[in-house]
This record gives sequence, structure tokens and C-alpha cells, in this order.
Amino acid sequence: MPFSHHSHSGQFCLHAIGDLEDMIKAAIRKKMDTLVLTEHVPRDQEIDLYPEEVVAGITIRDLFKTFDAYYAEARRLQAVYSSSISILVGMETDWIRPSSLQIIEDLLKRHPLDTLVGSVHHVHGVPIDFDRDKYQQARRISGGTDEKLFADYYDAQLEMLKAVKPPIVGHFDVIRLWSDAPNTSKKDHNQVWEKIRRNLRFVSSYGGMLEINTAAIRKGMREPYPDGEICQVCRPRLCGDEVDTRKEFLKLKGRFVLSDDSHNISQVGFGYESIMAFTEKIGIEGLAILQKGSTTNDARFPGVCALSLSVADLKDHTFFKGL
Repeated sequence: MPFSHHSHSGQFCLHAIGDLEDMIKAAIRKKMDTLVLTEHVPRDQEIDLYPEEVVAGITIRDLFKTFDAYYAEARRLQAVYSSSISILVGMETDWIRPSSLQIIEDLLKRHPLDTLVGSVHHVHGVPIDFDRDKYQQARRISGGTDEKLFADYYDAQLEMLKAVKPPIVGHFDVIRLWSDAPNTSKKDHNQVWEKIRRNLRFVSSYGGMLEINTAAIRKGMREPYPDGEICQVCRPRLCGDEVDTRKEFLKLKGRFVLSDDSHNISQVGFGYESIMAFTEKIGIEGLAILQKGSTTNDARFPGVCALSLSVADLKDHTFFKGL
């Protein structure tokens, strides 16, 4: 059924707009069945503060207090709206330096979350999806080309994947956002493409899922994160007709969830009308949805499991019929 596994609110994220409750109400109005709340994990060094946080006088301590407040409010709203929508309370991680892992582990000990989205927003300690200037700064550190920065990004992503093993991998190829050619194939860059395949194999090895994130479409790209060629690497059925060099992926059990990565109420469900056509073009026949139940997929998140739904069934839901 219609769902989003990645969302933010202005109440707990300065680059978003609107209260958390308003985001939930928007999802209910749009006839969503499940919404996963994933406010950002706090950062632990002053150098990591974003410009709007510096202007607002936000401190590192404030970030941690904000996350604690988010958790309490999310659990309250989960109970209030339990009869109208299934709400899971999670977080979106970051991976800036090795100390990021300690932050994540400490939060999981303090707050019994339902899931987490594992993302990378920094390379060489520099935000790569904030704006073009920051992206170019990171690119210079990498050696001056998109290809070199992409390679460093996927190495940082693998570090995060190995350390955190997130149930959901957030915007897998967000590194392309501010690149010179965000819609072009990466297969011509052999080093980058091999790192992409390597990371996908690791995600598959521990049972992780990739989100199909429509924020890329909202930001002007032709396809969501990850783009079609990356999704096809994950798709098991594709590989039966491939040449020998691709047969390693016959054993991949690539799974996908759907996310809007909304940062205000107008972005809830944004771009979903194009996702059905995208999945058909790529050959994705099913999507997963996280649900509360008796089965557990990850011991860190007891009672939460992934249910598979066919794309055909999703197309018949009132949510998509209303788009």
C-alpha cells in the first residue's frame, strides 16, 4: 500500500517546513497507509553545523536535545493516529567520520526505534548535497573531478554500510545531485561503477533495502535515487539474460522501498505518479514495506519486518488512482 520510509519536519529540522503532526495529517489526507518518521541524527562537532544552524545559534547540545524531543513527540503522535495510519519512528543517519557510529549506537541504546535509514551526506567532512559550492569544495579535495568525488563517496558509503548495516539505504546515489551531469550513465567510469556494484553486493549480503527516493525528481533529475541502471543491477530477474561478467548478480536479492524524503506537506507523496511507470520500465515487480508485527528482520528493531507487495496491487490502490 502507499507509504514513505523517509520524511522530515520543520519542527525538528531547520531545512524543512511544518510541524511533525502536519506531515502525518498530510499523509492521512493523501490516503497513505504507512509513514516512517526519520529525523536526522545529531552531529557531534561544531564544524558540522549547517549555515542555517549557525545563524540560528544552534549548538551541538541543542541538536541532541532536539532529537530527544523528536522521539517523544513521534511516539505520542504514533499513538494518537494509530487508527488512521501506521507510523514507524526511525532516524536518518549520517556518516561524517568514524565517531558517527558512536552517535548512532548511543541513540539506539537511548531510544528504542523502529528502524533507521542509512545515508551519507558528507565526503571529506564536507556536505555534498547541500549546495553547489559545498559540492565543488568536496570535489576539489577529491582531486577536481566528479569521477574522483564519486569514487570517494562510494568508499565512504561502504564504510557506513559495514558499520551500521542500515535496514534501508538512503538516496543511494545522492552524490550526483550537484554534479556536472547528474542524469548520465556511470558505467563509462569503470572505477565508480565497480564501487557501485560492490556496495550493492554488500547491501544484499546483509538483507538491506534500497529506497526509491522521489526527491531526485523533485530536484530536477529525470529519475529517482537510485537511477534506473543502479536499480537494474539489484533486480534479480534482469541478470538471466546478461553476459558472464554480470552473472554474479543472479544471486542478488535486491529489494526496494518507496520514499518521498518529504520536507514539507506539499512534498508528501511527491513524484509517486511517475514511480509506477519507472518500476515497470526497470522491471521491478514488487516493493517492500516496513510493518509492525510478530516477525523481526533485525534484532535492533524487534517486531518490525518487511512485507512484500506487488506493483500491480499498488497501482489499484485509491492513493494512486487519485493521482
